[in-house]
Amino acid sequence: MSGFFRENGSSVVFSVLLHGLFVAALIFAAHFSLTRSAANEQAFPVSATVVNIGVLRAAQRSQEDALSEAAEQVEAAARAKAAAAAAAQAQAAAAEQAKAAADAAAQAHAAELLQAEQAKQAEDARQAAAAKEAADAARAAQAVKAADAARAAEAKRAAEAKAAADAKAAAEAQAAEAKRVADAKKAAEDKARAARVAELQKQLADEEHATEIESGPLGDQYKARLQSRITHAWIKPASARSGIDCTVEVTQVPGGEVTNARVLQCNGDAAVRQSIENAVYRASPLPDPPDPSLFHRVFVIEFTPND
Repeated sequence: MSGFFRENGSSVVFSVLLHGLFVAALIFAAHFSLTRSAANEQAFPVSATVVNIGVLRAAQRSQEDALSEAAEQVEAAARAKAAAAAAAQAQAAAAEQAKAAADAAAQAHAAELLQAEQAKQAEDARQAAAAKEAADAARAAQAVKAADAARAAEAKRAAEAKAAADAKAAAEAQAAEAKRVADAKKAAEDKARAARVAELQKQLADEEHATEIESGPLGDQYKARLQSRITHAWIKPASARSGIDCTVEVTQVPGGEVTNARVLQCNGDAAVRQSIENAVYRASPLPDPPDPSLFHRVFVIEFTPND
């Protein structure tokens, strides 16, 4: 109601004032008529109709009741108008509230849609980032694998090259060692051959020289000295007879020391044989030869002592 008076107050006040003025005009007109009638009666003699005051008041009350009813009707109309205006205002407010609620719901729905879209975009971005990260990781792993494979291949090539180089070097070293051994062996064989040849030549020369010396006067003199030395050391046994002729093998060392004496052939008995061997040991050391070529570690001498 207060809203109705705020919006339609001026119209209601104007209507009340208008009805008040109308009632006041009626009262003034009635009073003026009564006053004028009294004056006319005093001042001027006229012919008039006497009006009953009760009737007048009844008419006045009837008029006031009509005015009051009209005012009430106006007020009722004003209240109806105010109620209609309030209802319209309430309806408008409800419509406004419904519109605001609809707008809020639409905004909320739009916000939900926006949030859902943002969430979807964020999820898409996250999935894209995860996919990119996975792809980058896969590429990095592939690159690492490729690098490892390249390093392994390079290491294998290097190992194979080193193995080939080592094998070649070993083969070359083995060939060089075989050649060195072969050369050394050949050199040793050549040296040994030359030594053997030289030794043989020396032996031949020594043998020729020894043969020449032995067949010459020096050989005869050395044999005579050996025979004489052994004969003088011989102690003739009782069983010895004249004409003893024995062959004795003698082994000596440089310096003439006798290391062994063995009778090979002899025409005497065992006592004679033993006496001859003992004579050889007693003759040690044997005399040095006049020429080194006449020295023999093992030599055979004829033992023929005189009677």
